[in-house]
Amino acid sequence: MGSSSIHSASSPFDCIIFDLDDTLYSSKTGIGQALKRNIDDFLVERFGFPESQAPTLRAELFKIYGSSLVGLRSLGYDFDADDYHSVVHGRLPYDLIKPDAKLRNLLQTIKQRKIIFTNSDRMHAVKALDRLGIKDCFEQIICFETMNPNLSKPTTPVVLKPSMEAMNIAIDVAGVDPRRTVCSLHMIIALPLIL
Repeated sequence: MGSSSIHSASSPFDCIIFDLDDTLYSSKTGIGQALKRNIDDFLVERFGFPESQAPTLRAELFKIYGSSLVGLRSLGYDFDADDYHSVVHGRLPYDLIKPDAKLRNLLQTIKQRKIIFTNSDRMHAVKALDRLGIKDCFEQIICFETMNPNLSKPTTPVVLKPSMEAMNIAIDVAGVDPRRTVCSLHMIIALPLIL
């Protein structure tokens, strides 16, 4: 199907919600590996875990809780989420993300509303979208801060996708009809089939 045939009249969807990391840019960029190293650094620097144990702990936290941040908070570690993001995302080598003209052209052919939905913090989302050259293709960014506006106490649970609570927040904040919205998590290649 040619890109010129992609238009909202042929689609039952009003909105497409996109994941960001490893979806709009490839997992082969090296950002994912750098992120893992940064989480390991956070575990060592902030909580004194031995460097040799940090990768195993990170993997276990992800396996059990879905994210290191959620795992640490669930285990009672008291830390500021902004501090976590400043290490984990703030130290990323964003120069590894290159502008993607083909992706930009594809996104511009899509007439439906386009929204980013990421577990990452807003600053990371903006930097990654800027590096890709596609920030202006999206109407809204729903991110960590959107899902966790009052995360001040260590006992406050962290909300992240794919939890139903996170999905409900995204639907509410975006003001979309879930029956007329598609969420494209790791499926950018399938967009012409959806539209």
